[in-house]
Amino acid sequence: MAGTTPGTPRVLRAMNDRAALDLLVAQGPLTRTRIGELTGLSKPTASQLLARLEDAGLVRSTGSQRGRPGPNAVLYEIDPAAAHVAALSVGPTGIDAVVADVTGTVVGSCRVEADAVAEDVRHRTAQLVAEAVDGALRPTGLGHDDLDAVVIGTPGAIDPHTGQLRYAPHLPGWHSRTLLADLAEVVGRPVVIENDVNLAAVAEQYEGVAQDHDHFVLAYLDEGVGAAIVLGGTLLRGATGGAGEIGYMPLPGAPLARGGVADWAGPDAGGGFQSQVSCPAVRDLAGGRPLAEALADEAVRAEVARRLATGLASVVAVVDPELVVLSGRVAQEGGEELRERVEAEMTGLALPRPLLRISDIEGDPILTGALRTSLAQARDSVFDTA
Repeated sequence: MAGTTPGTPRVLRAMNDRAALDLLVAQGPLTRTRIGELTGLSKPTASQLLARLEDAGLVRSTGSQRGRPGPNAVLYEIDPAAAHVAALSVGPTGIDAVVADVTGTVVGSCRVEADAVAEDVRHRTAQLVAEAVDGALRPTGLGHDDLDAVVIGTPGAIDPHTGQLRYAPHLPGWHSRTLLADLAEVVGRPVVIENDVNLAAVAEQYEGVAQDHDHFVLAYLDEGVGAAIVLGGTLLRGATGGAGEIGYMPLPGAPLARGGVADWAGPDAGGGFQSQVSCPAVRDLAGGRPLAEALADEAVRAEVARRLATGLASVVAVVDPELVVLSGRVAQEGGEELRERVEAEMTGLALPRPLLRISDIEGDPILTGALRTSLAQARDSVFDTA
């Protein structure tokens, strides 16, 4: 609502419009009477509001409410065609993309297989993103111009000072100084690149175990290791976007990382913590056995729990969260047995005693978080009627 004066009728109308739209997003179809009750608006004002939003193409009528005395009341809902978004998740083996309408309903999806370290990927990164977006758009009949927001989740983080991706040397094609401009050109609109673990935390905030918590840490334990730190309901990013890069955190007895390279392995080994609790580290601990089999071994599970507790205790001692969420394949395969062991091992390691939970997000939490973020951006834009 830039350029408006607080308290003017125009601003008040816009505030009422947004309140009604947010209610329709959260609760689904509502009658005029119910919208008035929930917003505190009079019947005439609610009627004017709905007429205004219908004219703007933001809401539409959708049948009527039956089963009550008197005439059937017309139901109103968000018009799905009011906006569309794209969300992408980038990993070492490919790119997943979805397109959704403004209600959050996914209307198209696509996966593009691509080896992140292949030589040709360095020069085809933007084209691969365009291919994924085009594939997700294809069944919808929509084009790039129909997208109101595009969010891409990747390992690492965009440095706000340089615009370059940091903390992800294993994605060589994503380190161009012109990356954001290149992506905007092929997608047809500006894109937002967000850290993948931060997006997993967004997913937990919206529909996971962190919904009722404003202070939590999400530890993502997969091929790589990272964390998202949420304090007061807000993601902590840091000066260069690197807050939560705990994969590089030095731990007693673990190899050190210098310049993103650990002493024991190749690029992006991730330093002390990652070298102890990532998927490769767990498989190595179990003599190369598959991850599920490795974590089913009681001795392996006990050692992984000890390592996890040591690293998490350092994070807990610094940020004092009320909840720690374990996410990623190590957490999912370890399940409740691993969680219980970690909880026991953390006793006495740090004075704060946060809750410890396994993520229950279905599917890819990074893609879910990217979709939630893109929807929030699109709604902030199209729902602003000022």
